[in-house]
Amino acid sequence: MPTPLMPKATAVWLIENTVLTFDQIAEFCNIHPLEVQAVADGESSVGMVGFNPITSQQLTAEEIKRCEADPTTHLQLMPPVTAESLLGKKKTRYTPVAKRQDRPDAIAWLLKFHPNLTDMQICRLLGTTKPMIKSIRTRTHWNTSNIKPRSPVQLGLCTQSELDTVIEDASHKNVSSDSTPKGILEGL
Repeated sequence: MPTPLMPKATAVWLIENTVLTFDQIAEFCNIHPLEVQAVADGESSVGMVGFNPITSQQLTAEEIKRCEADPTTHLQLMPPVTAESLLGKKKTRYTPVAKRQDRPDAIAWLLKFHPNLTDMQICRLLGTTKPMIKSIRTRTHWNTSNIKPRSPVQLGLCTQSELDTVIEDASHKNVSSDSTPKGILEGL
């Protein structure tokens, strides 16, 4: 169970500002009920400034009121507000400099052996761009003569499970990428 920031200071604030039971406070702050009793009696944490869980967005006033009304309920910690929680999880793929030269080979392999993958799926899997995929597909890439189709898993650009997931998604959606002339892929 996740604990609030500064659990003892939060317990001090809850003791001073609410009518929650010691068990509710102890469970929420993940400390022993006897320690909460000692804080309330002034035997422990003397002089500690309470930490307001409402202003730190760990609890809401409504949640405290709900638990004050029923001593058998448990306080629920609010999920932390992060960029991911606001904008959605964005997973950017970083490719080390030493492996970036292998990316065109991996793209060529995917285009040759899995032509049903969309450009966007390849972009997410390998951390590349659509113009890069298009240049390899149309053989206008600056290094076309040296591109040899090689598995992205063997090159270390993705894991086998990631590749399998993308291939399975493509087969379920039954979506084919841009119509590719057969002659272009045969040369890869």
